[in-house]
Amino acid sequence: MHHSEFVWIAASLVGVFSVARTARLLVWDEFPPAEWFRERAIARLGDRWGKLFTCQFCIAPYLVLGMGVWVWLSDLNTAWWVINGWWAASYLAAIIVAYDQPE
Repeated sequence: MHHSEFVWIAASLVGVFSVARTARLLVWDEFPPAEWFRERAIARLGDRWGKLFTCQFCIAPYLVLGMGVWVWLSDLNTAWWVINGWWAASYLAAIIVAYDQPE
């Protein structure tokens, strides 16, 4: 399907924020299921590849690759927009709240 330039720009922004949220979750979040997954991924992947789960800059290219494959396979269907829009919006909301705290 042919998408307009606006759709590609919007999808790029949503995709970037969604990937950023995922990188944050996998590398830094203290949410117990995320910590549990990270610990097991590092143990399973070993010293070399396990480092992906300790460095947001290292894991991001692989997450972007996965997002690109998802965009291509889904052709930006409704499920893609709902899932990634929700994920991206939750990250943006958290960033806004973090900067909106009293000093």
